[in-house]
Amino acid sequence: MPRPGFVLEVDRSTPPALIWHGEGFRLERLPAERSRIVYAPEPLAPLPDPDAAIRAALLNPLGDRPPLPELLRPGMRLTIAFDDLSLPLPPMRRPDNRQRVIEAVLDLAADAGVDDVVLIAALGLHRRMTEAELRHALGDRVYDAFAPSGKLLQHDAEDPKGLVMLGKTDLGEDVEVNRRVAESDLLVYVNINLVAMDGGHKSTSTGLMSYKSVRHHHNVRTLQHSRSLMDRPHSELHSSAWRIGRLLNQHVKVFQIETTLNNDAFGSQLAFLQKREWEWGLRDRASFMAASRGVELLSPRARRSLFQSVLAPHQMTSVHAGEVEVVHEATIANLHRQQVVDVEGQSDVVIFGLPHVGPYNVGSIMNPLLVMCLGLGYFFNMYIGKPLVRPGGVVILSHPTPWAFHPVHHPSYIDFFEEVLASTTDPAEIEKTYEERFATDDWYRHLYRTSYAYHGVHPFYMWYWGAHALEHASSTVIVGGNRRAVRRMGFRPASTLADALEMAEDQVGRDPTITYFRCPPLMLARVE
Repeated sequence: MPRPGFVLEVDRSTPPALIWHGEGFRLERLPAERSRIVYAPEPLAPLPDPDAAIRAALLNPLGDRPPLPELLRPGMRLTIAFDDLSLPLPPMRRPDNRQRVIEAVLDLAADAGVDDVVLIAALGLHRRMTEAELRHALGDRVYDAFAPSGKLLQHDAEDPKGLVMLGKTDLGEDVEVNRRVAESDLLVYVNINLVAMDGGHKSTSTGLMSYKSVRHHHNVRTLQHSRSLMDRPHSELHSSAWRIGRLLNQHVKVFQIETTLNNDAFGSQLAFLQKREWEWGLRDRASFMAASRGVELLSPRARRSLFQSVLAPHQMTSVHAGEVEVVHEATIANLHRQQVVDVEGQSDVVIFGLPHVGPYNVGSIMNPLLVMCLGLGYFFNMYIGKPLVRPGGVVILSHPTPWAFHPVHHPSYIDFFEEVLASTTDPAEIEKTYEERFATDDWYRHLYRTSYAYHGVHPFYMWYWGAHALEHASSTVIVGGNRRAVRRMGFRPASTLADALEMAEDQVGRDPTITYFRCPPLMLARVE
């Protein structure tokens, strides 16, 4: 049996803690007797036969859905949608969960004589996937069978001919969905639940909708009132996504398939990253020294290339299929089984070491806006109940935060950072003054539709993602970041962690209590 997550109260005998710093990591000694370190649970044992488990889930669905073969018939229009490249993180070794599930669905469809089958990457407002990325997610057999015939599509949230308005929710939220999905006899959605925020109705209400729909749950008010994006009952984002998804389900029959992974994120060469520091053996210490010194010798571009090539040995721990909401509850229970760590009380200061990759810089650059989103949007929200830091506390992030942007993937980010943040950092003012212009800009729309750019509005959502944290904490300090970039975002730069902790005392008083959230591997703090 795996050990549960572990909370270590730091004392003078505690070894230094490993802290991620982008494409690198360092050892830092935390102040004794007022600090604690939250460690992730160890990886759960994987399913012994994932393919057999998938088939069993398709034949024994949850909720009011019959077995999948009973929903398949000759002459029907079957659409299979799947999560895009934003997860899992790091990308998993082949075969990907999506490949395994889609192959099983296609086998049943072939047995039933279904000829009209289309696959759709549920991009939402994300960038298009490359051929290599699609092949990695789907496998060569599926890609070669569907791509040449034009039956492998990528959702286009700006295609006027490819969208259809189904109506509005009770609260007036537009439900404008991919036309192929709306006109299908059955939608099979294939999801990987890496974090508790994903899956359920959010899969379709984000991945297969237009900007008109997504804006209803990706806005400042909604995100400020989401008391943890990882805790659906207390998330306004999810309340909106559920309303939109339920209306979609009135028009389209949806068969949801969700899988979970263990948190085995690093291979043998980086195995020390999975272990608590006092458990490191001689080989682990040698690996840390070699890795940390080695990356220091590389250029930033070479470091990015090296770390982006890392594939995780994640393995499947559960699979459920059937009616969306029942499936999702079973999925979340399994995800909690892997990720939840019980933590007692909040602290004055919380420290997050940010790794090299987040959902929106796969194969790309972790630009300053993505640093903000990963730290204040994702890591800050990795809790159930209360945030790890008290109201008015201080958040410390560790990341190089380069003033650097991928010109193909993030063109509107460049203008947002140069123009918008130079004027204001207030999310509400940004939304009111600038969002519509970026969201409807013809050039950004063209790049989103024909190149590999995120939607023009995407940097706004990255900023809004941290809206709850910006209200909750008194300040954010970034250790080791480009000082101009950090200040442009309204944060405070620090050269070292010791400097950052000293700066935090200006806000919370002397001898603050400190929590270091040692993530990755992924975990979810249940704060009592």
